[in-house]
Amino acid sequence: MPDPGAPLPDPHLPDAARGVYGISVAAELAGISVQTLRLYEQHGLLTPARSAGGTRRFSGDDLARLRRITDLTDQGVNLAAIARILDLEDSNADLTADNLRLEGDNQRLRDQS
Repeated sequence: MPDPGAPLPDPHLPDAARGVYGISVAAELAGISVQTLRLYEQHGLLTPARSAGGTRRFSGDDLARLRRITDLTDQGVNLAAIARILDLEDSNADLTADNLRLEGDNQRLRDQS
């Protein structure tokens, strides 16, 4: 069930999960260098999609993750700690989604009684 408070997707923009931006465009949009972007990938902070030819393709979700990484580096957090923070945030988001789904399932079961 979609979040009723979430903004509607812009029909003029690609799906946020679809890799469409090349590395130089992604770096420019994130305000970092291409080398820094490659470093983040080497440290496992993000994993862009790859085209059939092996070219990196970054998505809107990747750009949002880059903004989060940049915020943390600006606060002086090292890359190993950023990797752990991102893993914990991802796990928390997954658990929250599971909890919402289970709450909905429970409510439907109560309504059937």
